Amino acid sequence: MASRLILRIHERHARLTSSERRIADVLMENQSLVETHTATELAGLAGVSKATTARFFRNLGYTDFEEVRLQAREERNRKEPYARFEPRPEPLGLGRTISDHLDLELRNLTRTFEEMRSDLLPHIATVLGRAPQLWFLGFGDEHAVAQLGKSMFARLRHAVHQIEGTGQNWASELARTGPRDVLIVLSFAPRPKLMRALLAHARTTRMQIITITDHAHAAQAQRHSDIVLPCHIASYGLLPTHATMLSVLRLIAVAYASQNADSVSQRLATLEAINEELDLSE
Repeated sequence: MASRLILRIHERHARLTSSERRIADVLMENQSLVETHTATELAGLAGVSKATTARFFRNLGYTDFEEVRLQAREERNRKEPYARFEPRPEPLGLGRTISDHLDLELRNLTRTFEEMRSDLLPHIATVLGRAPQLWFLGFGDEHAVAQLGKSMFARLRHAVHQIEGTGQNWASELARTGPRDVLIVLSFAPRPKLMRALLAHARTTRMQIITITDHAHAAQAQRHSDIVLPCHIASYGLLPTHATMLSVLRLIAVAYASQNADSVSQRLATLEAINEELDLSE
């Protein structure tokens, strides 16, 4: 699957000519064509000239069609399915452990972001910008990630909260939620039974739900979420990795800040002024 090619098409679609969009439509319907067909055959499928096809790929930033084909093959080879928990048959030396750790985390990050639709980030930023309140929910290790998300977004906008059920008092927190609020759910296994009830209540309250989860849970998450952001989380089985979840969360924050630059700048300046008044920073 030539995901980087499709990403470039999405990013430059508005600048393509009508003929170039016909090629783009053909490729978005069947991405594997770049590996199985020649440039001339692609032109025929799209009903355009070979020169138009060559210009289309140049406008996407490629030298020629062969570069597109090589990229597609590299992506296919790199994206062969691998288990969530990769085998670790024998103890590894410190240097090898660092190398393997880095390689696996990079693969998780690369696969996650290559498969993410480029149009989702502006949409999510808009949804967050319109939300009266923003809520975070996570259980287990994701509870700490939810705290980080709350802290991160509290610097960017007002009315940011975390559903924690302090003292098992879930009702008092849920009573504060309302229509058009956004709930960001951070969910890796194991998932408590309580989560299902909380999400059902959120849907009843007409909250908008964004779920950041692992690929194995993505299809199920679609049932209760408006937006699902799947993360690749392969690990060596000792401890789960949250690198992709944290990176996706930060990417959403950056997208929000970019789309709401004026209000974010004002809030950051206000917070800094309060910190100086309270003499909290050296």
